[in-house]
Amino acid sequence: MNQNNRCSWCGNDKEYIYYHDNEWGVPLHGDRELFELLTLEGAQAGLSWLTILRKRQNYKQAFKDFNVQKIALLTKSDIEKLLNNEGIIRNKLKILSVVKNAQVVLEIEKEFGSLDNFLWKYVDNKSLSKSQTKKATTIAKQLSSDLKSLGMNFVGPTIVYAFMQSSGMINDHEKNCFRSKQILRATT
Repeated sequence: MNQNNRCSWCGNDKEYIYYHDNEWGVPLHGDRELFELLTLEGAQAGLSWLTILRKRQNYKQAFKDFNVQKIALLTKSDIEKLLNNEGIIRNKLKILSVVKNAQVVLEIEKEFGSLDNFLWKYVDNKSLSKSQTKKATTIAKQLSSDLKSLGMNFVGPTIVYAFMQSSGMINDHEKNCFRSKQILRATT
């Protein structure tokens, strides 16, 4: 596949290319999967996405395959172990936020049936197009505010917008990218 047909941000890195071609912007559903992505986007704050992609498997192991019920019960001792885990970003605030965010997801699931239902309602359960970027920015700000009001951390508007891009809530592939047209066909 010709690299010129991809979004320019993925460059030549094989992991980025794989992620771009197979995951980024593809509508993602499922509470575990969405929580994983939201967690990884929060871990990225101040870092490159490639750094997080390279640590993704370590995050899955460290955070119990993103099982929110198990993460919500992590103890101080568990958190100390995570702070010594060289396979993840060892930022105490980011680690604590994963636990807190898991607890909030449990509350969201009680009230809305699922994290999936809660998140996707912001875009009326369909991906926004690239032409709706202004609307997506407004939605990201509102979703960020709502997540924060529920008690989540590391869910600022920039992180939430990146989450919306990667989870396919907005199809932000560049116009000439082969994935832009594929995703558009799959969601219409």
